[in-house]
Amino acid sequence: MKSFRQAVEANDHMAIEALLAEDVVFTSPVAFKPYPGKAITAAILRGVSRVFTDFRYVREITGEDGRDHALVFEARVGDRAITGCDFLHLNEHGLIDDFMVMVRPLSAAQALAEAMGAQFGRIAAEAAQAAEFSEATGAAGASESAGAAESAGAAQADRA
Repeated sequence: MKSFRQAVEANDHMAIEALLAEDVVFTSPVAFKPYPGKAITAAILRGVSRVFTDFRYVREITGEDGRDHALVFEARVGDRAITGCDFLHLNEHGLIDDFMVMVRPLSAAQALAEAMGAQFGRIAAEAAQAAEFSEATGAAGASESAGAAESAGAAQADRA
């Protein structure tokens, strides 16, 4: 998924968001419940970019059908080195409809959970604002994104 990787590495959040399907589901490595919708997923990815330092992809694996991708990354969260993988699935239009992240080691996952928890008020506000804009412009999936943004605080409490 060259376009996604390039957008992330360039910190181009508009390009990242353009690659997300309206009905994308984001599964966090530190929250029990997944986050459905483009607005909340884009807001979470912006939050992650504020938390990670020295982020870089180190490996990319593509499934036989070209719709499944695994992007292995390394970064830092505070003083913790973290290794992780973004698992992406593309829908029939080439947009990301499933985005799951896994990270290790446990101490870095805990640091990530704490850092993202501190970001979550801002993330929820950004998602709600984006969902309102989508509703106003008639974009599909806006109500799902708005619901996800409203429940983001509750989901944060479910971190595992």
